[in-house]
Amino acid sequence: MFTKLKNKWKVSWLQFALIFCTFAIGGSVCGYAGRNLLSLIGLEKNVFYYILYIIIITILWPLAVLLVSIPLGQFVFFKKYIGKIRKRVLRK
Repeated sequence: MFTKLKNKWKVSWLQFALIFCTFAIGGSVCGYAGRNLLSLIGLEKNVFYYILYIIIITILWPLAVLLVSIPLGQFVFFKKYIGKIRKRVLRK
């Protein structure tokens, strides 16, 4: 599975590891930021909280991943990756 992704993305194993680290750290930062934003609002954990949480992390994820990709040297990859996702979402 990892070899297929590495070949699809046309990256070295080092870049592949950095890309996975960027996904992991960016996702964690996004989730943490989403929880903190909702705690600032003071919303209780109910259905509306979780719906709003999903919306917030969906909006924050691209920004979080791009910010994390800068120090890991993977900004160009993620700029292209997020651009492809944006095209697919807007096309439908």
